[in-house]
Amino acid sequence: MTRLNQQKHFVLVHGACHGAWSWYKLKPLLKAAGHQVSALDLAASGIDMKSIQHVHTLYEYTHPLLELLASLPPNERVILVGHSLGGLNLALAMEKFPQKISVAVYLSAFMPDTLHQPSYVLDQYNKRTPNEAWLDTQFLPYSTSLQHMSSMFFGPKFISSKLYQLSPIEDLELAMTLVRPSSLFLHDLSQAKKFSSEGYGSVSRVYIICEEDKAIPEEFQQWMIANSPVEQVIKIEGSDHMTMFSKPQELCQCLCEIAQKYA
Repeated sequence: MTRLNQQKHFVLVHGACHGAWSWYKLKPLLKAAGHQVSALDLAASGIDMKSIQHVHTLYEYTHPLLELLASLPPNERVILVGHSLGGLNLALAMEKFPQKISVAVYLSAFMPDTLHQPSYVLDQYNKRTPNEAWLDTQFLPYSTSLQHMSSMFFGPKFISSKLYQLSPIEDLELAMTLVRPSSLFLHDLSQAKKFSSEGYGSVSRVYIICEEDKAIPEEFQQWMIANSPVEQVIKIEGSDHMTMFSKPQELCQCLCEIAQKYA
């Protein structure tokens, strides 16, 4: 057990269509290692009451995370862990509160740079991902007046074959019950200000590669790391996109080691 004076505060940020529930295995493992853990629902996610059609920007979507960071005592610094699309929520938080984050952990997550528009990594991903790879995922306009904005809702085939293919069947069933429509906020991100070197770029970053990821393949994870180098790269072997379900012990071990080194 970690002694109390070595206790770190982890803030866990889920990916698209998911919620705080996706950390239910990891959270008790980190707590058992002596750490404080906050897992939150982003706007229109998990049990947050908003619908995605009322969330128009990445900033609005990230608001619960920004609120949490704003409420921290002045001298407290956290370890941010972002999964999948959650990497963009991390970037926004790092831009706004760099002094409150000791390290940002990108877990098979979209990781922007400071040279291009915030939408750049998603644009590159979409260029390399054929439409048929999305299987039964639905992309729908928000409304007739908001045709330029679209929601995204993972279908059962996509969830089982691209996200959870190595995860326990119970976790797949949980996801089928709890996933909700989300958005990539591409229109907003294509017009947003670039992330700065003084904000986002000033926070230490670690990337955790999930080796058997079929949603964000390892090749693309490696491309993002080459595009915006990080302090350290860790690989979890035999992990699908949902590492917190397929390899929770290994993920906990990685995060504890990162905490020891950077926080």
